Amino acid sequence: MSACKISVIGGGSFGTVIANITAENGHDVSFWMRSESQAADLNRDHENAQYLPGYSLSERLVATADMAAAVADSELIFVAVPSSSFRQVVRDVMKHAAADVILISTTKGIEAGSFMLMSQILMQEAPEAKVGVLSGPNLAKEIASKSLTGTVIASNHEEVREIVKKVLKSEYFRVYTNDDMFGVELGGSLKNIYAIIAGMAAALGMGYNTNSMLVTRSLAEMARFAKELGADPMTFLGLAGVGDLVVTCSTPLSRNYRIGFSLGQGKSIEEAKAELGQVAEGVNTVKLVKEKADELGVYMPLAAGLYNIIYGNESMQNIISSLMGGEQALDVEFAANKDKILD
Repeated sequence: MSACKISVIGGGSFGTVIANITAENGHDVSFWMRSESQAADLNRDHENAQYLPGYSLSERLVATADMAAAVADSELIFVAVPSSSFRQVVRDVMKHAAADVILISTTKGIEAGSFMLMSQILMQEAPEAKVGVLSGPNLAKEIASKSLTGTVIASNHEEVREIVKKVLKSEYFRVYTNDDMFGVELGGSLKNIYAIIAGMAAALGMGYNTNSMLVTRSLAEMARFAKELGADPMTFLGLAGVGDLVVTCSTPLSRNYRIGFSLGQGKSIEEAKAELGQVAEGVNTVKLVKEKADELGVYMPLAAGLYNIIYGNESMQNIISSLMGGEQALDVEFAANKDKILD
């Protein structure tokens, strides 16, 4: 693919690695950061010292705090900002970007108040744009160290899927495609809830058997909820579902896991967030999902248990009760039907 102008909006760790991969692939990349001083430091040192210290960045990557300069003439824009500021940032982007630009969300969250996913916000704020989402087991520090990583680009437009695959594909970063944008995005959002639970369980001294049980029951809960919202539950068997869930429930590199670990050590949610110093989407997501699950009548004992711990000051032992007591006994809820098996 010939070089094109690409913008990455959001100066955090994941935005940084996406910007750097595209730059290393020979594209001209504008990297928007809120802070002028941080942008100047990055351009001088070719390093994002706050979020990825020690990670050397391509000299083709140019940081700026000027949104107009960042997105002018861009053919492809990745938006990598927290869900709480996503809509306003997209509005700022679209003041300067072409109406029919390709917009890709990398944000794994849900908007408070509307229960809209980021792709829905993109379609609402930029109705002429072609929209996609990028999600998967993508720990930024491991991508920065060039560990082999797979991700998923999901879009209703084949053109979008193919362009993003070509722009991001590298020797260590493999891009898969999916047309179930809603399912891929829900997988990335919902798994943050269960990463918090896994971190709590680890802090309480529970072992690999417990973690495995948590992951598989979490997956069933995620798919059950997503199916009710119109997603394909089979999407959750892929990288953006079980892949992302496994990695975020297994490592302190996950911000949500670290929040849970702090809670498991007896710290308050305020103390845990202050200690982390970054946004952990799962804290807000669990509240929104619990309320939506109650509204839809979807059985989600783990999400409800975490909600009660964070917002109802209940004992952490209740999360174990949620796992062990009262749940439906069926192991696999979304198995292929007989016709598919025989085919």
